[in-house]
Amino acid sequence: MGPAPAPTETGKNGPRLAPALPEWMMGAPPGWVTGVPGVPRNAQLHAIGNGVVRQQGAEAMRILMRRAALAGP
Repeated sequence: MGPAPAPTETGKNGPRLAPALPEWMMGAPPGWVTGVPGVPRNAQLHAIGNGVVRQQGAEAMRILMRRAALAGP
């Protein structure tokens, strides 16, 4: 994971949240959401906000797989 991107960008009414920051905070590779052509900023933020933090999702799957193995058939 590289350095954090700038937290804000310039909007018509002043500084506003840059979608690249929450994308980075979620653990997604740069451009995972923000690099998709034609997706407006609000839609990017919506997609990022409704996403799963990849590291948490992976850990949840590991826990569930261990529990399933312990429960047996």
